[in-house]
Amino acid sequence: MNLQKMRVGWLERSLAGLNRFANKRGRNQMPAHLAIGIEGEDAVLFFLRRKGYTVVARRWSSGDVPGDVDLIGWDGPMLCFIEVKTRTAHDLTPAEVAVDEHKRNVLRRLARRYVRQLPQKTAPPVRFDVVSVYQVPGQEREFQHFEGYFSWEDSSRS
Repeated sequence: MNLQKMRVGWLERSLAGLNRFANKRGRNQMPAHLAIGIEGEDAVLFFLRRKGYTVVARRWSSGDVPGDVDLIGWDGPMLCFIEVKTRTAHDLTPAEVAVDEHKRNVLRRLARRYVRQLPQKTAPPVRFDVVSVYQVPGQEREFQHFEGYFSWEDSSRS
């Protein structure tokens, strides 16, 4: 195991420990579904870092466009806008199906805003990913990463 992966693992375990400590002390007073979603985003952050991504933003919002982007990161020269869907059970419908047309349009608007504020003269190549996280109690976390789940143009899933 290389040093970078060991460091990512250490950071992941540290964050999990701090979250457990905060929960025991009663400092985490948010609704359960929000806490589960944030846990999933934390897990995906480390999942992507282990895959070599450089994550540059979490829960990014522009301030004047409704919504947020769960994670923004670079996969080499590709700028990726990543939506995370977390579930505590495998239902009949996969988690990624929740990224409907409305959500895709929100993410496109936010991505345009984000790209415009970059210092580069030309826009980088962009990809929209979805990562489904299944945190089933008593089981190891399962990740399903859909690279290029949708594009700038289409209004339906590719």
